[in-house]
Amino acid sequence: MEMDNNVKAENPMEQTNSAEKGLRQEAAPAEPSQMEILFVDDEKNVLQSLKRVFMDEDYDITIANSGEEALEIIKANDNFGLIVSDQRMPGLTGVDFFEKAKEILPDALRILLTGYADINAVADAINRGGAYRYITKPWKDDELLQVIHEAAKRYSLTQENKRLEALVAKQNEELKNWNTQLEVIVQEQTMEIQNKNKVLQEMNRNLKENFKNTIMAFSGLIALRDRKAKNHSKNVAEIAVKMAKALSLDGKQIESVAVAALLHDIGKIGMHDRFFTMDVEKMDAEGKREYVQHPVRGQAAIDSVVDLRSAGVLIRHHHEWHNGEGFPDGLSGDQIPVGAQIISMADYFDRMFGKSTTAESLDDSLDMVNQAIGKRFDSKMYPALQNAVKEIYSEALLGLDNNMIEKEIEIDDVRVGMILSRDIRSGTGLTLLTKNMKLNENNVEAMKRYSQLDPSNSGVFILVEK
Repeated sequence: MEMDNNVKAENPMEQTNSAEKGLRQEAAPAEPSQMEILFVDDEKNVLQSLKRVFMDEDYDITIANSGEEALEIIKANDNFGLIVSDQRMPGLTGVDFFEKAKEILPDALRILLTGYADINAVADAINRGGAYRYITKPWKDDELLQVIHEAAKRYSLTQENKRLEALVAKQNEELKNWNTQLEVIVQEQTMEIQNKNKVLQEMNRNLKENFKNTIMAFSGLIALRDRKAKNHSKNVAEIAVKMAKALSLDGKQIESVAVAALLHDIGKIGMHDRFFTMDVEKMDAEGKREYVQHPVRGQAAIDSVVDLRSAGVLIRHHHEWHNGEGFPDGLSGDQIPVGAQIISMADYFDRMFGKSTTAESLDDSLDMVNQAIGKRFDSKMYPALQNAVKEIYSEALLGLDNNMIEKEIEIDDVRVGMILSRDIRSGTGLTLLTKNMKLNENNVEAMKRYSQLDPSNSGVFILVEK
């Protein structure tokens, strides 16, 4: 211290819209309340110093001169999110107090404040009292503030997690009474809540993996509305990442390409239903005006997340053409970010390849890309695309000869390297993986995870030798 609903409507779609609005309002994050902190120390000057440190912070501070007094306070007030206690006190020690406080307020985080290098007390505080951290006396004000800020954030995330879990339970009960016209809304909301819940549960284990899982979940939203797209976003991402590596982009650029490829069509979610699954060539003027806005909408949708802004730029420009005839900004040549050029070419190839299942159609799709060189694409990108798609698709296409037969196996028997003979769908009909795909570790892990969340009614169909 430096010391010192019931919804009633004749029209089913009106009922659908009202229910959707209600779900989104409930799922919105709760308004944060002021964090309540309890400081416990038998020295009044220490407590005064603590109050001084936090006098300008947005916390509700309460103090107690002993562990016994603190227990009475928390029995009367169960809103404390953080308890900071000295170890060496008359009567109840900090460890003894934490052990009793944990029974009363199990969710509150506990921090031990000690002026002694007592490893046993620290171990007891963690093992018996469930302490979150310990701080030595005398403390540094900046370091103390940082620790308290981190603890407050952690506590808020835990409370939000509990709120979401309760919300899931409530909404799952409500979902049973909805009619079939609500199917898409149900899937969007339950998947969104489950993914948010998963992010919160995984946060302390691996933040980078959680970030990746969140992006994958968002990329799946487009498939909930456009079943024809199937695994399009994942295909584009896989191709684009291989192209980015072949073109010697650095690690950050490759990560931005991967994220942007997964989310490149997220702006389409805002399109009107009658245009959503329609080919651009068949749209009227109104549809085309709405379609050309989706890259801008996609960038705007993720711009509030600082770490996604570089990906947002690539999403905005993935429909620009090499000759300047693309949209939304009419960029040309080297004005178009390299990552956006990569995604544009990968996106075009995968849409041309579509549901094709032969090596000939793979070459035909590559030829269609090649024909657009100079107009739509830069010739420097093509060799990277050619190598990427042949590496990804060719091995899977080898299984389509007469020496292979289809076999159904259980999810627990799925292994890396197997080739799917049918699409993999969840129990509610969401397409997870497409046929002819050769499974890797991520695919297998995702299949097993979804089998717990949304189990399918059938096994997994693969190709095996006769």
